[in-house]
Amino acid sequence: MKKVPMTSCGAEKLRKELQYLKNVRRPQIIEDIADARKHGDLKENAEYHAAREQQGFCEWRIQDIEVKLSNAQVIDVIRMPNTGRIIFGATVSLFNLASGEKVNYKIVGEDEANYKKNFISINSPMARGLIGKEQDDVVEIKTPGGNVNYQVLKVEYL
Repeated sequence: MKKVPMTSCGAEKLRKELQYLKNVRRPQIIEDIADARKHGDLKENAEYHAAREQQGFCEWRIQDIEVKLSNAQVIDVIRMPNTGRIIFGATVSLFNLASGEKVNYKIVGEDEANYKKNFISINSPMARGLIGKEQDDVVEIKTPGGNVNYQVLKVEYL
């Protein structure tokens, strides 16, 4: 199976979620199922069916996280020498040449992406266009609204 790039923070977050699901959520759901069974006829027992549905989701998520972690290629850019080149895990400051707006993005794994926090997926058009570029480069990014030109102001390995 193909390795999945992930920052060390992203891997740690998944490990914590996995621990919570296995040690807290799973036992809680098992208890909910047992309580619901005490209420009698399971065919018409909404609490039982809801708990079983939650159990299915919980078990799916546990399996999903375990697969992701087993195939993770954890990349810790803090330990790498900053060559000034944009790589996975880098934090990039950009200047939009058309609007004059400055933006910062961190290039992260698929599961870590959060546009509100300016964490962009390595698979996004923006990240794909930035990888390999260096400070002061001008890069054209294809967006649904048309092409946008950015100048790379700073590349940090944070």
